[in-house]
Amino acid sequence: MSANAEPVSDSIRINEVVITGSRSSVDPRHLSQTVSVIGRDAIEESNRLSVMPLLAEQVPGMFVTSRSMLGYGVSTGAAGNISMRGLTGSSAQTLVLIDGHPQYAGIFGHPIADVVQASMIERVEVLRGPASILYGSNAMGGVVNLVTRKSAQDGTHTNAHIGAGSFGTVETSLDNTTRYGKFSSTVAGSYSRTDGHRDNMNFEQYAGFAKFGYDINNAWKISADVDVTRFNASQPGPDYQPLEDADQRITRGMASAMIENNYEKTGGAVSAFYNWGDHWINDGYNPGTAPKTFRFTSFDDMSGISAWQSAQLFEGNRTTVGLDFYRYGGEARNDSLNGKRQVIASEHENELAGYVDFRQNIGSLLTVNAGLRADRYMSKGTEFIPQAGLAFHLPAQAELKLSAGKGFRYPIIREMYMFPPQNPDLEPESMWNYEMAFSQSIANLKYGINLFYIDAKNLILTLPRPDGPGKLNQNSGQMTNKGVEAMISYRISKSVNVNANYSLLDMDTPIVGAPKHKAYAGASYDNNGIHVGTGLQYINGLYSTTEKTEDFLLWNMRASYRLSSILQLWANLDNILGTKYQINDGYPMPGFNFMAGVNFTF
Repeated sequence: MSANAEPVSDSIRINEVVITGSRSSVDPRHLSQTVSVIGRDAIEESNRLSVMPLLAEQVPGMFVTSRSMLGYGVSTGAAGNISMRGLTGSSAQTLVLIDGHPQYAGIFGHPIADVVQASMIERVEVLRGPASILYGSNAMGGVVNLVTRKSAQDGTHTNAHIGAGSFGTVETSLDNTTRYGKFSSTVAGSYSRTDGHRDNMNFEQYAGFAKFGYDINNAWKISADVDVTRFNASQPGPDYQPLEDADQRITRGMASAMIENNYEKTGGAVSAFYNWGDHWINDGYNPGTAPKTFRFTSFDDMSGISAWQSAQLFEGNRTTVGLDFYRYGGEARNDSLNGKRQVIASEHENELAGYVDFRQNIGSLLTVNAGLRADRYMSKGTEFIPQAGLAFHLPAQAELKLSAGKGFRYPIIREMYMFPPQNPDLEPESMWNYEMAFSQSIANLKYGINLFYIDAKNLILTLPRPDGPGKLNQNSGQMTNKGVEAMISYRISKSVNVNANYSLLDMDTPIVGAPKHKAYAGASYDNNGIHVGTGLQYINGLYSTTEKTEDFLLWNMRASYRLSSILQLWANLDNILGTKYQINDGYPMPGFNFMAGVNFTF
């Protein structure tokens, strides 16, 4: 969330509903896990093309790596890795969803941060802790669910965003939402580019999104969407070992269709999706050495069908039954400049699962949650995923939650079949998460605190081979993470709001991209078309390698002024203190930088 945005809700806003943590819409007070929500207003006020910086600021326990003021890239030198309580997206332990559909590269298993465009998103729901019971593999550490936009009011609304700033950076986006009777649509496109704050760090991206919906009647509706993102990126290598011609040309696409039903005592959906990616990567070369004679290329895909139905079987009950089928994989090659091709891997894997999720209100003071998933990976066997929890609804709008749940992930194709030290005999990773959360909302004051303990085993590590020289991917890792997450917000007046969050992560094993201490404090003023906000973010004990940590303090500011109902001026100032720091080892972050521009609303 931007410094001048409404603070993130942490399961303490009374009138809010979420879908993450339960396939159907539910009051988050009845869930035994914590779901944080960032709404459309906050996304717009941040005046960024990506929501990732917003999440890194405002969701305790979550951190997103970055390398520049624009663009994350892929492969060596890339950023955009999401860490949730020390479990990372780069290791396929944190899952990104778009409208409930998994979004990750079919070969590599990790999400692509540059695909996430703010103009297409209505809100973001972040569930910290395992969500494997509903979403299967990769939801081991948590879920980031991006809910796409849909107009709720008749008429047409168009927004244009134009900005320019430091290092030759330009960003533009145009989006339109329309509703006429039973038909609705959202269309969005964006273009951005930057020269970067280092030589050979340019980035350019094009993105387009379209979503169409039709309400058949009061109970049934259908929708379909498509999204395509193309980016060209260069990375200069670490400052201690620079690279030449390390370039990437990446195209990512997705499409989905859904039919939903919603009656008084039952509701559900059937959805199908298809994701794909086309990657061309030149790994570059060190100055003074010969350029590589090949280019890495890959095509990955992921498709799936999900069906679920929830019903009120008796008073105070909600039971959801669901089925998922996923297929993912692809082909990776080294294409020589002389036309020869070396196939590195050409594999697909299938995953079939069924689950039941049970929620029962006992009077007005207690909600019981329980569930079980049976998940079969065709080449590895079946995993059983239980989860249970209690939500106590206390006086004075207070909530106490207790939960225990299992998370898991299957080994990804890269680990089993691609670059050495691949191992096709790898088994799934698994963990148990135990959590206690307390929150309360009193007038203009909202606060919450979470305590968690994670016990993980069978983690995949690269270790010396037990049967000879060299190394091999092996299920030998164990991890115990524990910590505290807290947030607070207070609306001083109609115009002034302050908010803060803090997380402590105690890890027995260093994890790159996961800070020990993460804190944010912000204040905002909003009156008569004037928005001003500022925030301080403090990071301590961030592992840039397993042997090196970084500590830094960032001061950012956001301001906007609405000249009329059509025109708004805005400016973002980042790293005002000019702090020198690195998140990825060898990739110094930019000092003070700014963006400014205009927004048009029609």
